[in-house]
Amino acid sequence: MAGIWLLAALLLLSLSISTAAKQTYIVHMKHNTKPDSFPTHHDWYTASLQSLASTPDSLLYTYTNAFDGFAASLSDEEVELLKQSQSVVGVYEDTLYSLHTTRTPAFLGLNTDLGPLDGRHASDINQASKDVIVGVLDTGIWPESKSFSDSGMPEIPTRWKGECESGPDFSPKLCNKKLIGARYFSKGYNMASSGRGYLKKRKEIESPRDRDGHGTHTASTAAGSQVANASLLGYASGTARGMATHSRVASYKVCWTSGCFGSDILAGMDRAIADGVDVLSLSLGGGSAPYYRDTIAIGAFTAMERGIFVSCSAGNSGPSIASLANVAPWIMTVGAGTLDRDFPAFAVMGNKKRFAGVSLYSGAGMGGKPVGLAYNKGGNSTSNLCMPGSLEPKLVRGKVVICDRGINPRVEKGAVVRDAGGVGMILANTAESGEELVADSHLLPAVAVGRKIGDVIREYVKSDPNPTAVLSFEGTVLNVRPSPVVAAFSSRGPNLVTREILKPDLIGPGVNILAAWSETIGPTGLETDTRKTEFNIMSGTSMSCPHISGVAALLKAAHPTWSPSAMKSALMTTAYVIDNTNSSLQDAAGSAPSSPWAHGSGHVDPHKALSPGLVYDISTDEYIAFLCSLDYTIEHVQAIVKRPNITCSRKLSNPGDLNYPSFSVVFANNRVVRYTRELTNVGAAGSTYEVDVTRLPAVQVTVNPSKLVFKNVGDKLRYTVTFVAKKGASLTGRSEFGAIVWRNAQHQVRSPVAYSWTQL
Repeated sequence: MAGIWLLAALLLLSLSISTAAKQTYIVHMKHNTKPDSFPTHHDWYTASLQSLASTPDSLLYTYTNAFDGFAASLSDEEVELLKQSQSVVGVYEDTLYSLHTTRTPAFLGLNTDLGPLDGRHASDINQASKDVIVGVLDTGIWPESKSFSDSGMPEIPTRWKGECESGPDFSPKLCNKKLIGARYFSKGYNMASSGRGYLKKRKEIESPRDRDGHGTHTASTAAGSQVANASLLGYASGTARGMATHSRVASYKVCWTSGCFGSDILAGMDRAIADGVDVLSLSLGGGSAPYYRDTIAIGAFTAMERGIFVSCSAGNSGPSIASLANVAPWIMTVGAGTLDRDFPAFAVMGNKKRFAGVSLYSGAGMGGKPVGLAYNKGGNSTSNLCMPGSLEPKLVRGKVVICDRGINPRVEKGAVVRDAGGVGMILANTAESGEELVADSHLLPAVAVGRKIGDVIREYVKSDPNPTAVLSFEGTVLNVRPSPVVAAFSSRGPNLVTREILKPDLIGPGVNILAAWSETIGPTGLETDTRKTEFNIMSGTSMSCPHISGVAALLKAAHPTWSPSAMKSALMTTAYVIDNTNSSLQDAAGSAPSSPWAHGSGHVDPHKALSPGLVYDISTDEYIAFLCSLDYTIEHVQAIVKRPNITCSRKLSNPGDLNYPSFSVVFANNRVVRYTRELTNVGAAGSTYEVDVTRLPAVQVTVNPSKLVFKNVGDKLRYTVTFVAKKGASLTGRSEFGAIVWRNAQHQVRSPVAYSWTQL
């Protein structure tokens, strides 16, 4: 008991604490050490803070599901005192996360009948999906959007425990049978932007309403209702719909003007788990961190254990390698690819050369008369990039200006050109973004072009004494080839937190995605953009993540007893790696084929995922054995799994021995790596599968057994793969890629393999 009351014994020491600036910390407590004298953990946490002579409003959140502990506003001295308590596992500074910011149903084959599935058709799955609830943690919701119409929806499932919270601009009556929940979490944001915090606070109405647009876009992508005659100012016109049009939506606003704070995210996850969501979609993240320090990973572990599928964006830091976020193996980590839809625009030079690009500009245009073309020839990078205040009006007035892509937002560059007197912009890629083209709803006539064309245009300006250009726009085109292509911005592996787990898991549509929008902000998001639209076109892994979340909702409807890991396996092993030209997936960052470090298992295929044949399932205990195989203390593992009796008596021989649907083989002072996997038959009884392995010059791969015969549905069979790095192969610092495929006449169960040599 004396140890439990150590905090109270420190009261005399706390009297000397000054009123130093405070900030938010997340405090991990030993859940099972609560004294019986406290009725609830909340009472215990409150008393713990009071023992530090902390102010009553210091406690921001009490976590009961996603985490054992609380978030509080603390001074440096209070943090040190808390760390001395035997009841405290750790005290972690709050983390700032950032947002990772209709053709897709047809592109994914969801506009057609999904075909028979165990005797059921699409109508059966759609009916079942009405009981599936997708929770979206983002910037809130625009409830008036037609994408959240509840026409034809039955009563809300009785198991639902969520609610719609009121705010100055949000009435709970705005929710309905489609949008069944809307909450907001702002205490971490308020603390960081208070007088004692480190952020400059902008006046922001605290309610579930989305005044950014991002949350409405992601929620409608995942599970928006069908809306006819949707478009962005005439572009991408058609019927907009989410992936799971009949599923319910619950919005949790955890992101504000300055970003998304870990304490608010954890509170949102905590509440969503208690409310009863089936899928959690988070299009946000930070950098890589050990799982016990990763707010999203900790919350997602509890969600997974409760049967909730968690889908997260991989990040927009590509094409840099090892740039991933949200890499925990119990999370579906989603990268981004292109659609087969484009928005062509053209730039014609004075030398009659015509170059193709893309644009969503919808204004009057600049006419057919060529005007002067300007580009800073002196190499002033801020001017080349069209940074705010960098352009001299006397040099660009009345001209089309070439702006290098990078640093500041693409649409902001156009606003800088316009404000300096320019009449148009050519947004030219550099080596970093390669040939990737992202269309934007620019405020002036503007065309985005790839690096190669950009270099030709830059050279034309430098070599011609009187360069000119004229820009034109041609609307929307479909059936673009090749597609999909991996987006250059999509974050890449390897996974530096656990090299033996291949990430990302797969890619989905994430470039030029049309979805619902907030009507308080223009399509560019700039304050100077006064246009209003019900739909917007955006790009990012923020857009690809909810595609997978929505497809997961369909999987949940079709297979309600499957675990999140089984669902994840179905999505991964049925993904494809061949584009619509019958070639390997290409990488927009260059001319070479993409690799699993960019596309993971490949591009999602909803049809095949509904009937994968075999799945790699993972239990909670297996995830714990995985964590115990890492270089973590028992306290670190307990922080993630939230069980006081963890002993790590069972460990995997190697973290890569987790029953994961993909392989990452690291040769480090060893030439032999051996992994065991277990497959569960979710197809027909009496199924036989034979293995097919990609042969590489530097690695010998042996699979034992090479044939698996499943007598019954639900049967589980194991196999072992031995990877041997051949002698004489000088590959230190190199990487290679292959695949292991189990196939029969009906199914192809494919697992990518990434090989890396760190030292031999």
